[in-house]
Amino acid sequence: MTRPLSLEHLTMLDAPPRELIDAAAAGGFDMVGLRVVPPQPANRLMPGFDDPRLLPDLKALTRDTGVAVGMIEAIWLAADTDVRKIEPALAIGAELGAQFALICGDDPDEARMVDNLGRVARDAQGYGLEIAFEFMSTVVVRGLDQALRIARATAQPNVRLLVDALHLSRVGADLGALTPLDSSVVSYVHLCDGAAPIPPAGSLRDEARTGRFLPGEGELPLDDFLDAMPRDARIGLEAPCRAYAHLPPVERGRVAGRVSRAWMERYEERRAAASTPG
Repeated sequence: MTRPLSLEHLTMLDAPPRELIDAAAAGGFDMVGLRVVPPQPANRLMPGFDDPRLLPDLKALTRDTGVAVGMIEAIWLAADTDVRKIEPALAIGAELGAQFALICGDDPDEARMVDNLGRVARDAQGYGLEIAFEFMSTVVVRGLDQALRIARATAQPNVRLLVDALHLSRVGADLGALTPLDSSVVSYVHLCDGAAPIPPAGSLRDEARTGRFLPGEGELPLDDFLDAMPRDARIGLEAPCRAYAHLPPVERGRVAGRVSRAWMERYEERRAAASTPG
């Protein structure tokens, strides 16, 4: 049996929340990562979330489809972030039953970032949310060691890391030679594939937003990557692909689910075969 799988909003960022959930249902996903606030301008609610009808509609849709909202995103901590304005997003996450809130760090002042991350984490605890702190190749906090140092400096028990296969590879990590990480460090994994060569720095953002591949359709050593991640980490598919961008969201969800589930099943079979004596 394969592990639960989330469809992350960046995979089809053009899909409104209802269409994202419908797409996840079509693809057999267990949950979605729902974009509640855009990275820029910082931490304002996405259009539609000021409509009092939206949350009841989404809650009814999750009940009808069986697709949960597992995470809200994408909260950026930048130099000018007012953390007091983040609480409405956390409240939405709690009302929708989310477990995680995704945060990434784009503030060059590390001490301020630690303080702000800690303050958001304390607020998130009141809403029953865990922080999935993501490092990205295109922001200030771009490496595993740096992100782990900041997360630990908050001294908040609900702060752990989100590790994205593409971003990890694009900061120069060898996915085939990773030191295994345990669940005290990593709570969430973003799965996708990509080309083996690292593109120029100026192209990293475009690649991350539009140029990924579904698992098994690229050249990254994803078996090794997933082997190094905790077995109980949440797995989210974050794979916006140009090859499928012309399809309606529901059809993209169907394709993404079929391809990703097939890869996950093959991965589990390879893993089981490798652990069988003789």
